[in-house]
Amino acid sequence: MEKLPLVYVRGFAGGESGIERAVEDPFYGFNEGSVHVRVGSSGRPSFYQFESPLLRLMTEDLSGDGSAGSGYALLVHGSQERYLENAAPGSVPPASIWVHRFYDISAPSLTTHAHSGDPEDDGEAPDPFRPFDLTSAAVSLLDFISLIKNRTGAPRVHLIAHSMGGLICRCLLQKVLPDRGDHGLNHVDRLFTYGTPHGGIHFTLGFGLLEKMRDTFNIQGGSIFGPREMYAYLTPEAERAERPPSGWRANQIPAHAFPAERVFCLVGTNPADYDVALGLSAQAVGPKSDGLVQIESAYVRAANFAFVHRSHSGRYGLVNSEEGYQNLKRFLFGDLQVTADLVNYRLPGEPDAEVTWQAETRLSVRGLPIVMHEQLAAHQCPIQLEWPRGTDTADRPTPLITTFLSSRESRPGGAKMRYMLQLRVLSLREAHGIFSFGDHLEASADLDDVLVVDIEAPTEDESHPRVWATWASVIDSPLRDYDPTDDAVLTDEHDAPGLWVRHVPLPTPGGAFLGASAAVRLTVQSRRSADDPRYVQRPATGKPAEEEPGATSPRRGSS
Repeated sequence: MEKLPLVYVRGFAGGESGIERAVEDPFYGFNEGSVHVRVGSSGRPSFYQFESPLLRLMTEDLSGDGSAGSGYALLVHGSQERYLENAAPGSVPPASIWVHRFYDISAPSLTTHAHSGDPEDDGEAPDPFRPFDLTSAAVSLLDFISLIKNRTGAPRVHLIAHSMGGLICRCLLQKVLPDRGDHGLNHVDRLFTYGTPHGGIHFTLGFGLLEKMRDTFNIQGGSIFGPREMYAYLTPEAERAERPPSGWRANQIPAHAFPAERVFCLVGTNPADYDVALGLSAQAVGPKSDGLVQIESAYVRAANFAFVHRSHSGRYGLVNSEEGYQNLKRFLFGDLQVTADLVNYRLPGEPDAEVTWQAETRLSVRGLPIVMHEQLAAHQCPIQLEWPRGTDTADRPTPLITTFLSSRESRPGGAKMRYMLQLRVLSLREAHGIFSFGDHLEASADLDDVLVVDIEAPTEDESHPRVWATWASVIDSPLRDYDPTDDAVLTDEHDAPGLWVRHVPLPTPGGAFLGASAAVRLTVQSRRSADDPRYVQRPATGKPAEEEPGATSPRRGSS
């Protein structure tokens, strides 16, 4: 496994006092852990000690061979940037962690803004003070990445960003590099974002007035989350107009700028535990959010993503969580990608505007104490099942999850890679915009089952994975004791190198109401390298590449 450098990019700090608090932390907050987790149906808080993503990356066996020192190195030596500048080219280990400290030049305590007269005679003068500017932060990120690549010899880096940090990364990919005639894949391998407002920050209160005030008066620098400024720093100069054109979407990365499949967005669904401004932020943004970023704005279209019941930050935050780390690790280092789609289903009866059909999904990976992904009605994020439109094909898929698994993960007794997908389908009757509960059974679902999927990775002798998939309702033993036999292995329906496909029919009789052909389509494939020739690298000012069919629908993701 090639270990590329990891570059962390933090989120929005606000005004001067917030910036000062941010720069006081040596690692901009990514070293913080947590001791709180909400578990069970009650959501009662319990003690769970998560040491922080940085410490876990440094101490965990990422190679899967049990060797000591297989984690990442955090190299500081007084200043990470100065350490790199003084190092010889190729002398720094690629398996290293770096923090882009873009706020330092905007902190009075670290710049000449805080000094009168000559600086102390220590051989170096403080950097000049410069107000924060998002595009400038993206430019300095490119400089930082170039320095890291030169000193480590790595071809690219992985970017890991929280909140606004993801917009800095996208500014780099969509504007800074194209303006220089360069391409993101020459510098960045994968991008992982926690709670980034890819579609901007919106409020359910105020009927749009709060957004207009923020964007007009740039309150605490918040206008960077409005459409006009986002359009300016996400669009190359050669393509930019005076204002966003009709149909422009902030949460879309053009196909010619960077492949959306190499982006993962972790989406929080817990606004209640975001206590910034005494909870007023969460109230203004609304329940379909992490307390600051609305769910619909937290992902890039056509990218991978996972929903976790975490808030934007704080003791129940996204970054300092086991869920966040496990999704991060599997997306960056997993060697297999597995997708599950609901296909060939037919909703009962005739199209009825008064009946709403929804699906809920939960994803668990064997050996982990947390749920990797959950889209639930209780968390304001179920999957909407729609009646087919006239232009739909018969097998129009509804994405359920995308998960990344690592064949290198240690498993007891050489056990197979296993994940479990819980699928629930439920319906609600609505009359004149009001839910009708006359025929409703609370806490019940029309379909509720768990698909148990076991995978053995391809080997030198076998180019295809071996896959088993069984509904829990037909397994006659505790799931922990269940071990599928060789004669139950599923055959590949695709018969193409590097890709395995199989349709698993819905359980009967539970899923029969969705039609005899209804199935979960499983796809298993190896991860594509950034050097794959199928990625067409071309100047961002050229004609955008055609989107693949269904590319406007984000992948339900988890790692």
